[in-house]
Amino acid sequence: MDNSKIVTVTSPLLPSLDDFIPYLQDIWDRKWLTNNGHYHQELEKALCEYLKVPYISLFTNGTLPLMTALQALRITGEVITTPYSFVATTHSLWWNGIKPVFVDIDPITCNIDPEKIEAAITPRTTAIMPVHCYGQPCDMVKIKDIADKYGLKVIYDAAHAFGVEVGRKSVLEYGDMSTLSFHATKVYNTVEGGALICHDAETKERIDYLKNFGFAGETTVVAPGINGKMDEIRSAFGLLALKKVDEAILARKQIAELYHRNLENTEGIKILSDMENIRHNYAYFPIFVDSEKYGMTRDELYFKMKEHNIFSRRYFYPLISTFSTYKGLDSARQENLPVATRIADAVICLPMYAGLENGIVERIVDIIKTYD
Repeated sequence: MDNSKIVTVTSPLLPSLDDFIPYLQDIWDRKWLTNNGHYHQELEKALCEYLKVPYISLFTNGTLPLMTALQALRITGEVITTPYSFVATTHSLWWNGIKPVFVDIDPITCNIDPEKIEAAITPRTTAIMPVHCYGQPCDMVKIKDIADKYGLKVIYDAAHAFGVEVGRKSVLEYGDMSTLSFHATKVYNTVEGGALICHDAETKERIDYLKNFGFAGETTVVAPGINGKMDEIRSAFGLLALKKVDEAILARKQIAELYHRNLENTEGIKILSDMENIRHNYAYFPIFVDSEKYGMTRDELYFKMKEHNIFSRRYFYPLISTFSTYKGLDSARQENLPVATRIADAVICLPMYAGLENGIVERIVDIIKTYD
C-alpha cells in the first residue's frame, strides 16, 4: 500500500454522476431552480418516510434550522446547552440574543449530563438545547422529565444523528423540535443543507414562513423571516444520496468494527462502544487518549498521524466555552466543566467514511500502536 497517500478524516457520499445528469436536465427543462420546487417537495416527502417523522422542512445549511427553531418556539432569555459541540449550536443562540448556559457532559456518551441540568435552571431559562454527540442519543427521557417539570422547551441538535433510532423509534421524535445537518461531511449530505423536524402541521407552516422571508402569500408577510430555502439542484442530489445512505451506513459499521477489534485492548486508548438497543449511523469514530497510560499526549499522536499523511480531527477541541464570545460567561469557567475539558483534551476522531479501505484502517491502527 502507498503510505504517502493522504487520508482525510472524511469523504463525501456522492451519487453517481451518470444518475445525476438526468435530474439536472429535468431541472433545466423546468426552469424552476428554487422556491419550493418539484425536487424540494419530493425530498421532504422522501426524508419524512425514511426518517419516520411527520413533518420536515428543508434548509440551505444546518445552522439556519437551529436559528429558526428558536424563532419558531419564541425562545428568549437563557438556554441550557453543552460546551462540547460544533460552534453552530451555541452561535444560533447568540444570533437570537439568547444567553447560553453551559453544563458539563457525561463521560461515557459525551452528551449533556442530565444530572447537571436542574442546577443550571434560573427564572430566565426557557429551553434546553442538547446535542446527540457523534450520533449517540442523549438521555431523552430524563431531559423530557426535567423540561416538563420546569415548563421548558427542548430543541435537539441532531446534526450527527441522521437515521439514528432508539428501539425502532427515531431520535427525531423527541423534544419540541430537532435539527439535522446535511453538510458534505455528514453521513447523508446534500452538499450543504439541513432540516428542521417538528410534530404538527401548524408548526411546519410557521417554519416554512420563517425560512422564506415570512411570506404567507404573494403580498402577505407574517413574520421577520430569513432566506433559508434549499434549491432544486441540492434537493435532487439529496434524493439520489438517500438511495445510497443505507449501504453507506453498513460500510461505516464494518469500518467501526474493524477499528474496535484492533484498538479495544490498546493501553491508554478509550473508544466508544455501541449503545444497547440503538440503531447507530457510525458518523464518527472518536478515540480518547490517556497520555499517562498511552505514553504520548493526544496532540503528539495527532501530529504523528499527520506526519504519516493521516488527517484525523480533534473534534471537539477546543470547547465552545473557551472561545472569546463565550469565555466570559460564569457557566464557561473551566472548573464548572471538568469532564468536557478532559475529553476535549483527549479526543481524536479517526478517518471514517464509506469508501475507507480496510488496508488504510490497518495502517492507521499500526501508527497508533507504534509508540516511537
